Amino acid sequence: MIYIGRWAQYLVLSIVVIGILLAVPNFLPANMRTALPAPFRNTVNLGLDLQGGSYLLLEVDFPGVMKERLQTLQGDIRINLRKEKIGYTGLDIAGTAVSLHITDPARLDDARKILTGMAAPTGSLLGIGTKEYDIKETQPGDFTVALADVYQKQLRSEILSQSVEVVRKRIDELGTREPSIQQQGEDRILVQVPGLNDPTHLIGILSTTAKMTFRMVDVAAQNQLDPQTLRVPPEDELLYQEDKNGGKAPYVVERRVLVSGDRLTNANQSNDSRTGQVTVGFRFDTRGAKQFGDATKVNVGKPFAIVLDNKVLSAPVIQEPILGGSGQITGNFSYQSANDLANMLNAGALPASLKVIEQRTVGAELGADSVLAGEWSAGAGLAVVALFMIATYGLFGFFATIALAVNIIMLMSVLTVLGATLTLPGIAGMVLTMGMAVDANVLIYERIREEMRAGRTIISAIDTGFRRAIATIIDTNMTHIVAALILFQLGSGPVRGFAVTLGLGVATSFFTAVMVTRLIVVTWLRSTKPKTLTL
Repeated sequence: MIYIGRWAQYLVLSIVVIGILLAVPNFLPANMRTALPAPFRNTVNLGLDLQGGSYLLLEVDFPGVMKERLQTLQGDIRINLRKEKIGYTGLDIAGTAVSLHITDPARLDDARKILTGMAAPTGSLLGIGTKEYDIKETQPGDFTVALADVYQKQLRSEILSQSVEVVRKRIDELGTREPSIQQQGEDRILVQVPGLNDPTHLIGILSTTAKMTFRMVDVAAQNQLDPQTLRVPPEDELLYQEDKNGGKAPYVVERRVLVSGDRLTNANQSNDSRTGQVTVGFRFDTRGAKQFGDATKVNVGKPFAIVLDNKVLSAPVIQEPILGGSGQITGNFSYQSANDLANMLNAGALPASLKVIEQRTVGAELGADSVLAGEWSAGAGLAVVALFMIATYGLFGFFATIALAVNIIMLMSVLTVLGATLTLPGIAGMVLTMGMAVDANVLIYERIREEMRAGRTIISAIDTGFRRAIATIIDTNMTHIVAALILFQLGSGPVRGFAVTLGLGVATSFFTAVMVTRLIVVTWLRSTKPKTLTL
């Protein structure tokens, strides 16, 4: 005999009631949601295509990174050879390699030893024992030091993953809700920020690498700088500071870094207590504070440059040793630019610059139209399925329609709890779920019809129909879940949204078709005790 234990009835009813309470806020206006208890105020997040926002496709500048690595390698080779007083010529960068010629044949072995030591495998985040450089000697004295292929691949992977994380932190600092940041291919990052209709500010935030360094100004070279040639010593570089009027002041800055910006632990927008000027306050970690303190001890009276992305923010003179590990950056800051810089420093520097290669903005009105179209399509799908089920199975079709409505509510509640983002493809998944949800009811009802034709009683036919249809329902649902998992694993963006909604819809439809429909039918049997069954 068909039977559901009392504890099972209470469990099913409790799940349905909780699901309704969690789903209801999605259908209420914002002013009514605030009156609800905190756990029941959450709603499903609407995606970019439903509420409007900004879409950016960014490309990581890997060639620029490789160039920087080669320039560093070139500088290291120059320093090491000069230290050992080994003569050389033609120290140039060609492609992904540095070439040079050793002029003293007697020092070839010493030069080989130095270059081989520089190319030795290193243990780092990029992998223990990774060989960074390949050395070739085309003929005695002619060396080529190239970036190793394996190292380049690992470097690209590491930079891309770091860039995604930094982009995520910077966008989180803006206070936006549910941004989507995803890796696309081997060198691109897809950014979608719902509700952000003006991407100009966002592009400015993401296009700044925020590589900050603290370096000394070469006073002697600065004083001798020829404004016509602007030539500087090899160990220095010429950088500029912009003023409020757009002018540029040149500074000869040492390439040697006193303290790197990655030693910053905190940055915030502040004001100078003496002048009221907008500044950016900062604090170093323990090691950075020691490095900064040691550097300022021996350079009192000399100017040092605070450099951000190869631009001098300010170049104050060290009046006394700075031992506290904190300070402030002055410059032509507004409150917004100071706050942006502080946020970028807190999020960390991008390991490579990013270039916007595609930009789209979805207006709020277009998003509202999409929501309305989604509501109409979902309502139309529900109505058509309900009419079909009632026309085909009568009262039992009405039971299936109730279970289908509960299924939609349960699906919305699960999406709300998970904090999922609903997109147009997600709505398509919900509409598809409606059709699939009644598949289980069709299997059960057709099985009951077969048992009735075989001469079973009403109760026996219903009991057998539910029991024997479950295996087939599980089989069909498993194939749907496998398909959803494959879509989620191999797809991206909208495809993943569709897969998530489809997979969750399959799970909730199994619960409602088997448990909720069964509970409704059992309640009906107990209350009406029918003598005949029309199905």
